[in-house]
Amino acid sequence: MATETRELNIPTGSLAPGVQIDPLDDSTMVVNMGPQHPSTHGVLRVVLELDGEVIVRATPHIGYVHTGIEKELEYQTYMKGVTLTDRIDYVASLLENAAFSLSVEKLLGVVPPPRGQYLRVLLMELERLASHLVWLGTHVLDLGGMTVYFYAFSQREKILELKEMMSGVRMMTSWIVPGGLRGDAPDGWFERVKTFVDEFPRALQELENLLNANPIFRERTQGVGILSTEDCLQLGVSGACLRATGAEIDIRKSAPYSGYENFDFAIPVGQYGDVYDRYRVRVAEMYQSREIIKQCLEHMPDGPINISDRKIVPPPRAELDNSMEAVIHHFKLWTEGFHPPVGEAYVPIESGKGEMGFYIVSDGTNRPYRAHQRPACFMNLQALSKLCEGRIIADVVAIIGSIDIILGEIDR
Repeated sequence: MATETRELNIPTGSLAPGVQIDPLDDSTMVVNMGPQHPSTHGVLRVVLELDGEVIVRATPHIGYVHTGIEKELEYQTYMKGVTLTDRIDYVASLLENAAFSLSVEKLLGVVPPPRGQYLRVLLMELERLASHLVWLGTHVLDLGGMTVYFYAFSQREKILELKEMMSGVRMMTSWIVPGGLRGDAPDGWFERVKTFVDEFPRALQELENLLNANPIFRERTQGVGILSTEDCLQLGVSGACLRATGAEIDIRKSAPYSGYENFDFAIPVGQYGDVYDRYRVRVAEMYQSREIIKQCLEHMPDGPINISDRKIVPPPRAELDNSMEAVIHHFKLWTEGFHPPVGEAYVPIESGKGEMGFYIVSDGTNRPYRAHQRPACFMNLQALSKLCEGRIIADVVAIIGSIDIILGEIDR
């Protein structure tokens, strides 16, 4: 039977932007990696130009899950905007809540009381642990190791259970809000946190035992994807990717927020700036996060967790049954919101991925005139092209995993 062949006459102008990639010369070949490839950690598309198996050029294409969250923030009151930040870095939502709340508080000129500050730090460090555990499990899974994935996610599950006990929600809690937090820790919560941090070092040591001396893991990561400190600073790369180059830069130390100046912890750094160093730095950071959590538990102050201004923070639910003034404040806050003075604010924090913060402009109304995020993942992704050039295709998987990207924060 004869096979019918047909040519598709598609006008050049009808091709989607970014699809047509011209090779540098006739000896190279252009291939797609993604956007549905599992090791791109979402819907990242990387267009690779290859000379054999060697990468000549790597071009990331983003925007496949663009949600318009930044624009939507400008159409919600400040309090309602907190729930949008949960959806940006959805594996570390409390850190997103905190960054947004800190910038709003700077506009308002308010600072939560000591107990609120300590409770925030405790929650942020638990979230940092959860973020790093997701990264570690998925990164090693991309490289062909399944055991680490289950070990890491079993520890993360304990953190999600702690979040659920605190808020009733496992992931997107919206628990850190302008002025403080939505609620205090319930009875027995601190005891469960203590049990977790007491057992965590042994669990983390088990993960290290599986990887540190593993010849396959080391061969796939050592000497691969090298960045220098100068490269990081020029590209805006921060977090563990920057510290892996030997730069001792951590915003919790250089520009403390939420009372981090009251805590004693070290800044782990690497030496070579490769994939393996980025792994070692993040694992060491988990030990330091545990130390910060222990200090929170040992020195947790008594007192309120929120500022006393009922025009910014809703009154406790118990007051609603006995105070008409509390009912009025509650109604006005959730229907109208509050009105920060005219101005602008940006408070950077050290998220699990690097420097992250919200630049917020107030025009005096009940919602931001402009809300723009400085996303760590987006900035770190800029280094992908430089990291991949001269490497082989298999190294791309290790490199993408090592920079720990979340497409919700990149595309936002």
